[in-house]
Amino acid sequence: MEVKIESSRLLKPAYEGNRRRPLRCHLRLPCTQPSQLRVGESLAKVLTTFKEWAGRLGEDADGNPAIILNDEGVRFVEASVDAIHDDVMTSEPSPALLSLHPSPWGVEELAQVQLTRFARGTLVVGFTFHHKLGDGYGTTHFLVSWASACRGVDIGSGPMHDRTSFFAPRDPPQIEFEHRMAEYRPKGTRFLSGYKPTEETVVHRVHFTKEFIAKLKAKVSSRANTKYSTFESLMAHLWRTVTMARGVEAGETTRLRIAVNGRHRMDPEVPEEYFGNLVLWAYCSSKVGELVNSPLHYAARSSIARSPVEEEDLVPLTDPDAEALYPDVDVNSLLGFPMRFMDFGGGKPFYFIPSYFPMEGLLFVVPSFFGEDGSVDAYVPLFESKLPTFQNICYSLEDKIEMETYGNSCSLEKPFAALMAGTI
Repeated sequence: MEVKIESSRLLKPAYEGNRRRPLRCHLRLPCTQPSQLRVGESLAKVLTTFKEWAGRLGEDADGNPAIILNDEGVRFVEASVDAIHDDVMTSEPSPALLSLHPSPWGVEELAQVQLTRFARGTLVVGFTFHHKLGDGYGTTHFLVSWASACRGVDIGSGPMHDRTSFFAPRDPPQIEFEHRMAEYRPKGTRFLSGYKPTEETVVHRVHFTKEFIAKLKAKVSSRANTKYSTFESLMAHLWRTVTMARGVEAGETTRLRIAVNGRHRMDPEVPEEYFGNLVLWAYCSSKVGELVNSPLHYAARSSIARSPVEEEDLVPLTDPDAEALYPDVDVNSLLGFPMRFMDFGGGKPFYFIPSYFPMEGLLFVVPSFFGEDGSVDAYVPLFESKLPTFQNICYSLEDKIEMETYGNSCSLEKPFAALMAGTI
């Protein structure tokens, strides 16, 4: 597929009347729309409310990291493909998706947009942004507001930036919880084992129907006498099947890390319109043998990590240079995000999918646009040699899955593991 770049420019906020500018203050999501509308004009308009998107990273007077609200603009790229969308694109993960959005590397713009027109009117909106701007939920608020502005609908009050009311520091400061190896690690240490891949990673899309999810939730909840959500049930299932497919040794420890939207988990709750990074890490860990030889509800445990502290020269736990997460699993869930409201004037998106990101063990879970409402798609990157095994077991609802690596039995009477520290 040949993508031809027609134009690339900085799109700055389009203010009306008197202009007021305060001094200071990678997720990539292609989605298809049936036709090109006032996308550029509406983006310029919404940037007057979501000012940080047109800003730049910098420092405040005290040398602290800050977003400079200088209206430098968002990179706006227009491209075209001389082919019908369905003839050259599929719903499956593919490196071809990388040509449908600007590269996030080596640029000063905090947000970039690419409009790619296909023959017969299909328009793909590709979007990249710097994660220091905000988290996925706040970004979705921006995208929905942009789509509303394109339809001429009032976008409301815009983002909420009030940190003082919800995150006032305690005086004197108190450090109550252990944060090492939860959000931060000492310099020179690694969260993972340093596993280096020796083969290609491929990304597989798994479609879970509404009926399958209902059966899965019923199975997990009934055995544990606890009602588990769609997300918790799917995470238990995926963690176990990915671990089985990998063939990790039974005595090794595997960790599941989940990015949790903290807005409704704070006390008091933080409004949905809050813009910033309010992601909390939830962790589970298990010996591989216990995970794969126990009933599914063993994996459906919950925890929530505490807010990070900065001391002792700690660095973020996430390693941006990691190529594989083996034997661990990292999950980013977009379930509950209002993607279907991203209507630019031609109806809801045909599809909404993450871009191609082949890091082994980094899963994305999204509401499916390829089935009935209530179905879910999981994007699962695995080493190529492990994929056939995963495909054979990913739809199994049996507690006992015949796997030579771990023996052919599982303990159906094993008690449900105690919840890890913290609550959801």
